[in-house]
Amino acid sequence: MPLLNLSPNDGLYYEHSQPNKPGTPTFVFVNPITGSVDIWQAEIGPALRNAGYGTLAYNFRGQADSPYQEGTVLNDQLISGDLSQLVNSLEIDQPVFVGLSIGGLFALQSHLGGIDAAGMVLLNTLRIIGPRIAWINDAVVRAMDVGGPQLMGDIMTPLIWGPDWLAANRSSFLQSDAEYSPIDKNSGAYNLLSNMGAADWNVQYEEISCPVLVVMRTSGSCLFMMQKMLAS
Repeated sequence: MPLLNLSPNDGLYYEHSQPNKPGTPTFVFVNPITGSVDIWQAEIGPALRNAGYGTLAYNFRGQADSPYQEGTVLNDQLISGDLSQLVNSLEIDQPVFVGLSIGGLFALQSHLGGIDAAGMVLLNTLRIIGPRIAWINDAVVRAMDVGGPQLMGDIMTPLIWGPDWLAANRSSFLQSDAEYSPIDKNSGAYNLLSNMGAADWNVQYEEISCPVLVVMRTSGSCLFMMQKMLAS
């Protein structure tokens, strides 16, 4: 199992494939908080490798197969610092960061912290933390406290996915025989979730020095936020 050792009790599980030709970019996938390498390796990773690109997928400390020292606070600064160390340690040439949700923030923090990038893809990342999103962030942690991932999914899924996906997957949620169990507060998943509400979204976008592709849902709130950012 490939593991970048950060300390005797800390490490990052990763899956790295070199590009076919020197000088070809490597796509570096940055998970959401509840994600894993699996979300990239089913279709996106193979398609990019077949096209000759390199790929790097990894799990944060606290996610599957990435250990961490008990008592470590798994916050945004630690995660973006780990990402920078991983890219430097593996000597990734021309990385193209692909961040999903808050993973895009970690990619931005890494790049603005000094990691050169050939490009950046932000998937449903841009946001301004106002009362609505702050409420949702706190509600996710409360739902996990009470009923674990199952309850969190039942409550929060309609805020994440669109109508087509919800219609196709409705039977997997709000089941009559669902058994809700609180999340283990000593788990990596809880450590990550409970610290993300304090993440620093005050990004200096004007200092980004690489091309950026922004992919967002076309909801009114997303469009309003983008218009507000452009106006400022």
